[in-house]
Formats: sequence, structure tokens, C-alpha cells
Amino acid sequence: MGSRRRDDVNYRNPCLTMHQPWASLLVYGIKRIEGRSWPSPVTGRLWIHAASKIPDPETIKAMEDFYKQIYALDGVTDLKFPEHYPVSRLLGCVEVVGCVKCEELTSWEDVPQGVRLEGQTAFCWLCEQPQKLLVPFEMRGNQGVYNLEKRILEGALRGLCPVEPPMRVKFPPPDPRNPLSIKPGSLAHGLKPGPNKSKTDEGSSPNLAAAIAGARAAATQFSKKSYGPPTAGFRGQGSRNNAKENAQRLETSYEQPW
Repeated sequence: MGSRRRDDVNYRNPCLTMHQPWASLLVYGIKRIEGRSWPSPVTGRLWIHAASKIPDPETIKAMEDFYKQIYALDGVTDLKFPEHYPVSRLLGCVEVVGCVKCEELTSWEDVPQGVRLEGQTAFCWLCEQPQKLLVPFEMRGNQGVYNLEKRILEGALRGLCPVEPPMRVKFPPPDPRNPLSIKPGSLAHGLKPGPNKSKTDEGSSPNLAAAIAGARAAATQFSKKSYGPPTAGFRGQGSRNNAKENAQRLETSYEQPW
């Protein structure tokens, strides 16, 4: 009995619950990298659900300032952010085309400079082709990656709308014959030795350094408590007190949401 490991799960319609504002930033195509302490267990479509915590204005401002600064490095200065950051809603989906280690992303010269600066966690999930729901669906989330319920999936598929990101990014696979060849360690042999790109770029502008520091501070509010790596199919077991404790875990264990 108990929870199954992520690699034991058959992900038919995988979904990930994220805190706001990171969830909407990903679905709107502004955020290109989803950072986790564990590698992505899926490739292909990943549904994005916003957790129940209402984001405070300071957190929203910190993340919007961060993206303004890193997009400016690539010549994009007219970012349009979401007007609202809804909670407890299914927002849309992205295509996860691969996953690399942080040191691989920050040294990957084939992707824009701003994308490299999004690499702030051990594993970086590479996201393309954002789509949003015209009317976000109210639903409860879960821990880790989990399968979307069939009835919700059917309605969501009818309400999807393509998103035009502020800067379209394609992550080139190391093996052009295999679009799914971007995996942790797959880029290591082709990386050039040298200083970490994110450290170099961070020191190039006081405004950029301040934006990165602010974004890190905003993210760490969700990583103060650690309950170990998330597992799919998490369900409360035992007494009412255990159920309450498990609910609190779900709200605090999404990790640093880069």
C-alpha cells in the first residue's frame, strides 16, 4: 500500500500543480524553464494547475521584474504579463521537450541568454508551445506530477487556445534524429569549459543582479519546509489529524517554483 513512485506511474494526461505567479507565467509562454530538484518524469503535453495560495503583490512584482530584466538581454522590452493570476484553477498546458541539469542549461550557447538565466535549480524542464484555457477550470491539485481526471480533460481540450509567447524558443535536441534526446547529461559532452554563464550575466548589471536576487527570495518562501521528493498518487492515510497534516504538505511541498 502507500504511494507509488513517479517512475512507476503511467502518465496518460500528466498535470503539475504550481504556485502563482509561476503557473500563469509558464502558460503564457513568458517562463520557459520549470525548475525542480528532480528530473521530469514526462515528455510531451503537461497540464498546468495553479495552487490555492493567493500570490502577494510583492511576489508578483519580483517575478515580473525578473522576467523584464532577462528578456531585455535578448532585446525584448515590451513584455505583456497576465492581468490576473487565478488560483485553484487548471490554466492550460505546455509541451515538455526535455530536461537538463542546471549546469548544462547555463552553459548551453544554442539557447538565448535570458533562458540560460532561468536555470536556478538542479533540474530544468524545457517547455515550449504554451496553450491557455479561455476559461480556467476550478479543480483541486495534487503533489508532484499526476494524471488529470478524464472529465476535466475532455472539457479542457475543448477550451484550449494557442499562446503567442513574447519570444519563441526552440530547444535543439543533441540528436536531430531523436526529438526526445534532451535528457540530463545529454549535453555535457558538447559544452565548452568556462565560467558559469548565469554568474557572468548576473554581474553585468546591478538591475539584473537585483532582479535575480528578488526572484530567488520570492521562490524560497515555498521551500522552507521539505517533506522529501513528491510522489504521484499521494493520498492522506489514517486519522483526521493525519489528513490535515497531509493537506498542509500539499500546500508547502511544491518546492522552489522556478
